[in-house]
Amino acid sequence: MLIGIPKEIKNQEERVGATPGMVASLVAGGHRVIVEQGAGLGTGFTDDDYTKVGAEIGSAADAWEAEMIIKVKEPLDSEYHYFRPGMIIYTYLHLAADPQLTTALLENNVTGVAYETMVGKNGGLPLLAPMSEIAGRMSVQVGSHFLEEPHGGKGRLLAGTTGVERGKVTVIGAGTVGFNAAKIAVGMGAQVTILDINAQRLEYIDNVFGGKVQTLMSTPHNIARAVKEADLVIGAVLIPGAKAPHLVTTEMVDSMEDGSVIVDIPIDQGGIFETTTHATTHDDPVYVSHGVIHYTVANIPGAVPRTATEALTSATTAAALKIANKGIVAAAKDDSTIYTGVNTYQGKATSKAVADSLELQYTSLADLIE
Repeated sequence: MLIGIPKEIKNQEERVGATPGMVASLVAGGHRVIVEQGAGLGTGFTDDDYTKVGAEIGSAADAWEAEMIIKVKEPLDSEYHYFRPGMIIYTYLHLAADPQLTTALLENNVTGVAYETMVGKNGGLPLLAPMSEIAGRMSVQVGSHFLEEPHGGKGRLLAGTTGVERGKVTVIGAGTVGFNAAKIAVGMGAQVTILDINAQRLEYIDNVFGGKVQTLMSTPHNIARAVKEADLVIGAVLIPGAKAPHLVTTEMVDSMEDGSVIVDIPIDQGGIFETTTHATTHDDPVYVSHGVIHYTVANIPGAVPRTATEALTSATTAAALKIANKGIVAAAKDDSTIYTGVNTYQGKATSKAVADSLELQYTSLADLIE
């Protein structure tokens, strides 16, 4: 199979869809790989690093001519003209919050395989997990930065100091993102509250942190109270393939002290705060609403491209090889993880969560490939 690795063009997105190591595995499998010139430079990989393992270097058009495109982030509208029937795009798509991209994929009969909906054989989201870890850990790092007075914050140090109360961090969602956010917040010395609807998950969190984290069931009452008291609130709720639920109302945000900070991690799925109006970028990451600083960068791991690329490709390589070796139909039939990643196929929406979120007709992938 001809595989293309285009350069990411999203604002300040320096990750790349494949490391030289991943390319080496694809080439060893008998596949031809074209890497766009300079695609890996932001991550520290030169064109020579790719040619040494058997890749070809070409233009963006050359890379997009491939049968399968491997990316990090969703294609932008300036890339839609590359779409054509039968093309496979293997990347983070986040279609539930992007009707324009979904329409373009469907109208051009592109097979969209989304990392974020691929469910592992034992459950979980193995291709989302590496970026969720990074985003969770970075959320506290950036949140504490914007709590500093020179950056518009209330001037609160999360760790506090002798005789002075520590900062309060509220984490909504106890999955991979929330767990890692809590881990860093505890390490920084903050008072941490984490909420979730899963009592067993909260019990696990309580045991792991040895009681250092306050766990609460996620109810509107508990969310409202925890948000009001917090210096930093981190949104960490994700429903695979679907829009994130609005769990924090405008009224709740309005109850926070001026200069507090919100980090809405699932903003690329719509976000969980009613007051997060749009996704931001790394060069203009925040805005103020109701006196509260909102950090809504949609590609948080893009700030650490080397770490993020290596973590991501360690998870994406195996499925990429299966798709390249067998084709999408056989690969999806043989591997349930790949099957759950197929969001669009032959002009049909094959993810029920995406279809429901965008009010599209859902078609089971099984009906199309049997």
